[in-house]
Amino acid sequence: MQEKILIVDDEQEIADLVELYLNNEGYTVYKFYSARDTLACIETTELDLAILDIMLPDMSGFKLCQKIREQHTYPIIMLTAKDEEIDKITGLTLGADDYITKPFRPLEIVARVKAQLRRYKKYNPSHSTETEESVIAHSGLLMDIKTHECTLDERPLALTPTEFSILRILLENKGNVVSAEELFHKIWQDEYYSKSNNTITVHIRHLREKMNDTVEKPNYIKTIWGIGYKIEE
Repeated sequence: MQEKILIVDDEQEIADLVELYLNNEGYTVYKFYSARDTLACIETTELDLAILDIMLPDMSGFKLCQKIREQHTYPIIMLTAKDEEIDKITGLTLGADDYITKPFRPLEIVARVKAQLRRYKKYNPSHSTETEESVIAHSGLLMDIKTHECTLDERPLALTPTEFSILRILLENKGNVVSAEELFHKIWQDEYYSKSNNTITVHIRHLREKMNDTVEKPNYIKTIWGIGYKIEE
């Protein structure tokens, strides 16, 4: 089945170019030049991934990202015209999974889309054919791999796909340290570079906030300084 990709960018030339490259890869593309026209598509179409420009004329890409996250867990890639860390951190905070700075090469965005879809299929079993244990339990934490649901002491945790993936990897490697580089590679299947550590750090911080965990006295995610992260047996 062809994956369905949403593109929202008010720069029509960019949106049209991305659509062309994704169509050439066999994806079905839903393209919009404004957020207003996008909302109905989000409500009525079963999408697999969204690409959102931050600067839209009628609603920011950040707000659109929030609206998607109210109902859906598929990956979101943000497009930003400025290589500013605050924009990237804001996007990750609101539930985005990746970001690309303009100008970009079309093949780069195709590669990022493929990486996000691979990760989503692997760690969201409704899209996966792998047979495995469907529930991971640890110290009041229950992660249902098949339903993509997670609870802590019977309290639902609203995790983004990337947060879910990170927590699952750490749980599957209980007792062992997982480096930031290893986490990044397993999730994004992309080349690791110095700024990638900031991406992992932001996701880990939001995981801790949702789990009421702290760096100083971790009940779950422990930082091994200079190496990575681990969950104790």
